[in-house]
Amino acid sequence: MVSKPERVWAIRFILCLGVVSLFADMTYEGAYSIIGPFLKDLGATAAQVGLISGLGEMIGASLRLFSGRFADRTRAYWGIAIFGYALNLLVVPALALAGNWQTAALLVVAERTGKALRGPARDVLLSDATSKIGHGLGFGVHAAMDQTGAVIGPLMMAVAVARLNHFGPAFVRLAFPAGGALVALLAARAVYQGKVSPPPPKPAPPQKLPRVVWTYVAAAGLLACGFVDFPLLAYHFQKSALTKPAVIPLLYAGAMGVTGLTALVLGKMFDRYGVPVLSFGILVSLLALPLGFLGGPAGAISSVGCWAVGLGAQDATLRAGIAQVVSMNKRGTAFGAFNGVYGVMWFLGSATMGLLYDRSVMALVVFGMLAQLGAAAMFLWMREPLAAARAAH
Repeated sequence: MVSKPERVWAIRFILCLGVVSLFADMTYEGAYSIIGPFLKDLGATAAQVGLISGLGEMIGASLRLFSGRFADRTRAYWGIAIFGYALNLLVVPALALAGNWQTAALLVVAERTGKALRGPARDVLLSDATSKIGHGLGFGVHAAMDQTGAVIGPLMMAVAVARLNHFGPAFVRLAFPAGGALVALLAARAVYQGKVSPPPPKPAPPQKLPRVVWTYVAAAGLLACGFVDFPLLAYHFQKSALTKPAVIPLLYAGAMGVTGLTALVLGKMFDRYGVPVLSFGILVSLLALPLGFLGGPAGAISSVGCWAVGLGAQDATLRAGIAQVVSMNKRGTAFGAFNGVYGVMWFLGSATMGLLYDRSVMALVVFGMLAQLGAAAMFLWMREPLAAARAAH
């Protein structure tokens, strides 16, 4: 039974970490909203845009495997998280100085590296608090605050691009929210040190991850493989003249708003109904492919909405599902494995879609839809195994 002081502390800490993510998302989602057309202006092809986006995720994924295990062994959650956020403060504004797409690609990879280092450590800290109020709700609230920043950041970029008529100089403005994230993280650490909880039990002997976790991770990887990267969608919108350049970050900002609302709703539903909620989100997100790549201007707008619903479902439920079945002393490893496989498969999917785009848009659409349908089916199949693992946890 969770006491009232524990719930109050949990809510306060979740909100504090939410503020951290709000500023962080202003930074990297603001950059992400224009990175596709920015790379295009620097001379990158569609295949190279897909490769760069996916490569950043893959390198970040391999580091998540290391950083998750390292966090479990050292319990240095705060030190790892602080370093990851500080790296963003340096590399994102530096994109303004990139004179070619190769330099920009290196900076994109560096940004993904910072996110990879901090992700598992932050998620372990967050899961400690979400266990007091419900993992789905807690991660959903955090994701909603994430997406608030993800709305503001692209809006900042839309204003900057409209005024400057160039993508590069807009990145300088992202230094301010990057610094804000680091300051807010230090404040969140102070709140965490005031944690209200009963004396911790004696450390349990190391345990293996439940077998169902690996099936869950495999399904998440298949989902990542078929989930289209927004830079590739934005590249198509600009190449096909479906939208004006300054509208692209506005579409992304709207998508982040939809993602935040979706995460709140589906996170609460996940606590009650379980993994079928995630499968529903996947079925919506796969519609982004035919609407975005085969439709006209109206289809482009609809595709961004479907893409956002799917992203919100993933943000609220994927990590929550792991937290429900894995003990605290193995969550860093579990989150690292999840993020690692997810990132590698994201790279493979992004690279494949980028190559297919230059050859057959229809093949790209079919590839992504089949992968996501397979993931939805796997998650539905895991209803009973996950329930059994949750009961044994």
